[in-house]
Amino acid sequence: MNVQITQIIRASICCLLLILATSCSQESAEKSATASPKAAKVTATSKATTEALTNRRIPAKVVRVVDGDTMKVSYTEGGKVREETIRLLLVDTPESVDPEKPVQPFAIEASNYAKKMLTDKDVQLELDVSERDKYGRLLCYLYIGDKMFNELLLENGYARVAYVYPPNVKYVDQFRDIQKKAQQKGVNIWSVENYAQEDGFHEGAASGKPSPSATAVAKSGAAATAAPKAGVSYNSCAEARAAGVSQIRRGEPGYSAKLDGDNDGVACE
Repeated sequence: MNVQITQIIRASICCLLLILATSCSQESAEKSATASPKAAKVTATSKATTEALTNRRIPAKVVRVVDGDTMKVSYTEGGKVREETIRLLLVDTPESVDPEKPVQPFAIEASNYAKKMLTDKDVQLELDVSERDKYGRLLCYLYIGDKMFNELLLENGYARVAYVYPPNVKYVDQFRDIQKKAQQKGVNIWSVENYAQEDGFHEGAASGKPSPSATAVAKSGAAATAAPKAGVSYNSCAEARAAGVSQIRRGEPGYSAKLDGDNDGVACE
């Protein structure tokens, strides 16, 4: 009799444990089913927020054009006016202000085009995923009216597609399509064979040909005079320009940090 009772008790305990296990399993499944839509919703919301931030356009004003692909802008944030140096994404124009490089062909044209289109103009900035480069400059796509200026540079042959670094590749495919059309037309940087290449601009390809940039500088009178004499100094850029001097590079006579407002190594640009 005792053995039979013991077996009945054991059987009852096993049934009870089985019922509890089944109940817990169902509860866990219900929680998982409930949590899954929430998790999906959170993921979707996070993705939407990221897209909204990268698609948002920031109203700004161009304070100064440094060269074809670099500008200084001002904008209001939290009630305060801020100033930033911006670098246009996915494009590269020839150098006109790099203290370690000569003025490259079509650099002056690209810079003058940017100055004409953007100086003192209201613009909009669109960011991509990564906001800044190693120099701290704000990376962006710049809009003037309903036109993207990055595209205008490519369309007119003032820039090549360059510095393609994921994740900032939002418009790279359409930029390459625009560049291809400019190449086919042979406009500006594409008018000199092998000048604009994947790894940059090659001045040697333009040797023996008149430099459009040099011609443009000579016509404008900017930086076309002889370098200042040793020991000369200027109290202001206005004084330097009155003497026929501009774009004084670091290390040259007449250069001083007080005349180089953006500390890029070139004073009185």
